[in-house]
Amino acid sequence: MRSMRLALVLATGLGLSACAGLNETQQRTGTGALGGAAIGGLLGSFGGNAGLGALLGAGVGGAGGYLYDRSQQSRGYGGGYGGGGGDGRGDVRGYRGGY
Repeated sequence: MRSMRLALVLATGLGLSACAGLNETQQRTGTGALGGAAIGGLLGSFGGNAGLGALLGAGVGGAGGYLYDRSQQSRGYGGGYGGGGGDGRGDVRGYRGGY
């Protein structure tokens, strides 16, 4: 039982560290897949097959996260703190100097 807890903690830490350099599209797709897998696994457990439910939920959630990202980008909400435009880092004027 103790080794199972250690493996769970290590897997969680590894999974979180893998998200470090993702862009907004990848973050939204991953978040959708993670949420979909959790809900699908929960619902699948009622039907007797949690693994299949998690797999299907991850697919549907990932697709939903990707479509949501595309929707936000088409509205112009895709870039950093500036509300879109510019270089994606919130600076609409393109200023590259230091702060």
